[in-house]
Amino acid sequence: MTVAEAGRRGGQATKTRYGPQFYQRIGKRGGQSTRQRHGAGFYETIGRRGGERVKRERGSGFYERIGRKGGQRVRELIAEGRRANQ
Repeated sequence: MTVAEAGRRGGQATKTRYGPQFYQRIGKRGGQSTRQRHGAGFYETIGRRGGERVKRERGSGFYERIGRKGGQRVRELIAEGRRANQ
């Protein structure tokens, strides 16, 4: 068994025992602890670094494409909502 398989099995066992909400609770605690330790600006900093890296690796056109795709989806959802209300 590989380390990845063992981790996956352990994660599934934990999910079965405690439910998916367990992961939500511990994730929230971790985020709060990180904010207390490093400050709220920490998330802004790591977000900016991540965005810059994506821009370097994929190019600025990547953001244009995903923005357009998101805008199209929003238009579709609005149209669906209007049809449902008629």
